Amino acid sequence: MARLLRSLLFVPGNNSRFLEKAKSLQADIVCFDLEDSVPLEEKKSARILIKNALKNRKEYNSEIYVRTNSPASGMIPDDLQEIIQLGIDGIVIPKVNTPNEIKKIEKTMLGLEKKRKLKPIELMASIESTEGVVNAYSIASCSNRVSALIFGVFDLLNDLGIEYTKKAEGAIYSRTKIPVDARAARKYAIDAIWQDLDDVKGLEQDSVTAKNLGYVGKSIIHPDQISTAHKIFYPTPSEMKWAKKVIDAYNLAKKNKKGATTVEGKMIDEVHYKRAMTLLNSVKNLVN
Repeated sequence: MARLLRSLLFVPGNNSRFLEKAKSLQADIVCFDLEDSVPLEEKKSARILIKNALKNRKEYNSEIYVRTNSPASGMIPDDLQEIIQLGIDGIVIPKVNTPNEIKKIEKTMLGLEKKRKLKPIELMASIESTEGVVNAYSIASCSNRVSALIFGVFDLLNDLGIEYTKKAEGAIYSRTKIPVDARAARKYAIDAIWQDLDDVKGLEQDSVTAKNLGYVGKSIIHPDQISTAHKIFYPTPSEMKWAKKVIDAYNLAKKNKKGATTVEGKMIDEVHYKRAMTLLNSVKNLVN
C-alpha cells in the first residue's frame, strides 16, 4: 500500500495553541495525545479540545491520529466516546501487551462506528513492555485494523529496570524484533522518539539505524525533527512504483464513474489515491 509514515508527531491534546499550530505542519501523521503529555486532571478538557479540532480536519495537511490512554488505565472507553468521529484517520493505542486488549478496544470501536455511520478506523499499537515485545507478532496480526507497530523505548527500559541512554543498549533486542514481527504480519513499524532536541546529528544517526532495521519512520516530539525524519526515510523505488499504479487505476475508475477499484487484488479508493499522491509529491519536493 502506497503510504508515507516517515514522521509521527505527537502533539499534546490539552494545548490549544499546539493543536492550532499543527495545521501548518508537514508531518506525515500528526497525533493528538491524550496519554503521557496530558495530566490526569486535564484528560476531560483535552478530549473536548481534540474533538473540536477533528471537526476542522480539512485545515490540517497531515493524517490525523489520536493517542488514547493505555488499556490498563481504564480510560479508553471515555477516550473513544469523544474521538471516534468524522475527521479522524487513525488511533494509536499505547502500552499494548496482548492481542486481547486490541480485540476489546475493537469491539467498542465497532459499536461507535456503526452508531455514527463511520468506516472502520485503523489502529497502531505501541509496544512498550517486555510482554508486548514477546507478543508483538500476535498483536500485529490480531486485526485488520492494526496497520503498524510503534516501538516505545522509555517504558520498555523501565520495565527492564535499565536506565535510558542514547544508544539504549538494553533495548537492542526489542528494537530489532518489532519490525521483524510487523513485517511478518504485513504491517509497518515506526521507531521510538529521539529525546534530545538539540542533538540533530544523533537523531539522524538513530534514524539511519532504524531504517536499516526495517522501520519505515520515526515517532517525533518536535516540528524541527520532521525534516530529518523525511530525509532519512525516503520512499523506496517499489513504493513509488506502487503509488503510480494506484494513481493510474484510481483515475481510470473515476473516469468510469466508480468510487473504488482494485490493484493486484487489493481494494483502492480515495484515501489510497491521496496517500499515493502525497508519496510521489514528497519525492518531487525532495528532489527540487
